Amino acid sequence: MKRYGNLYEKICDFDGLYEASRLARIGKRGKVSCATFEMNIEEELLRLREELIAKTYRPGPYREFTIYDRKPRKISAAPYRDRVVHHALCRIIEPIFERTFVHDSYACRPGKGTHQAVNRFTEYARRYKYVLKTDVRKYFPSIDHEILLHKISRKIKCLDTLELIGLIIDGSNKQEDVVAYYPGDDLFTPFQRRKGIPIGNLTSQFFANVYLNDIDHYAKEVLGCRGYIRYVDDIAVFDDDKQRLWDISRRLAEFLAGERLSHHPGKTFVVPVTEGVDHLGYRIFPAHRRLRRDNVWRFLHKMSRLQKLYAKDKVSMDEINSSLQSWLGHARHADTQGLRTKVFAGICFAKQKHITS
Repeated sequence: MKRYGNLYEKICDFDGLYEASRLARIGKRGKVSCATFEMNIEEELLRLREELIAKTYRPGPYREFTIYDRKPRKISAAPYRDRVVHHALCRIIEPIFERTFVHDSYACRPGKGTHQAVNRFTEYARRYKYVLKTDVRKYFPSIDHEILLHKISRKIKCLDTLELIGLIIDGSNKQEDVVAYYPGDDLFTPFQRRKGIPIGNLTSQFFANVYLNDIDHYAKEVLGCRGYIRYVDDIAVFDDDKQRLWDISRRLAEFLAGERLSHHPGKTFVVPVTEGVDHLGYRIFPAHRRLRRDNVWRFLHKMSRLQKLYAKDKVSMDEINSSLQSWLGHARHADTQGLRTKVFAGICFAKQKHITS
């Protein structure tokens, strides 16, 4: 396996850091942290470059908040200057790993994404009779630091780059406690190993793909899974033999145990594709797709809240339109023309009338 060296100079290159800052500001230009950094960008980038070269750079504290998308999920936002470092690192090392990823891994990759994964799911649902759906229990909080660094070092031999990656991984804020025992563990092993990376980092998305890349190759090359899709930790395997899929499920579980991960017991099942399967926000049938019902209810609840805020002049129409277009972009990938017509017929935004005496 080819290993790559002499990467750190490219990461620290001023032009590379400037390009990383352009990437980091996408979607963040209205944030105070972004504006403050941009106001003195040359000085900030030079200071960052000096810290990286002198090895005095240290990640800052995360800002934590919770989002509620079917279930509570802790999001960790790194300081803006750390986001620049994450982009500077990923723009150099991502291409090295990208060529090792299987075609049907769809999360956070160039030319891939949710809707490409959904299209592929539909294609396989039309080709096979059954699907195995499973995901990893508490994936991000369970990612083992030592195993992750080992996987990365199989492709990267530049010690300075590995040291920076180690800083970012070990600088992760505390994640949800996950206590699980695997073959060979003693009583204290789960508490002695560092684990967990934050949801919300560009690097975390990339590391999550690297961590499960081995199971992708195992499924495709050893188990012979022709109909296989992974999106982050959400895995779908298609076949015409129901019993074979249960056997694949068992063998994937054994492989995951070697990575100090486990299947989610309540989300592992084999069903006929004709029943329709929930996947990435849709319920997918061989001949059509629907939006998940909870997705529609969340959207209606959000619109109701925005209507009240707009009436009190606390939110702009541009912000409302951004939310509308985001949902429409998602909804258009399902058979929802009638649903969209019905939903938007009942939405109206109006300012409160102020009565003066």
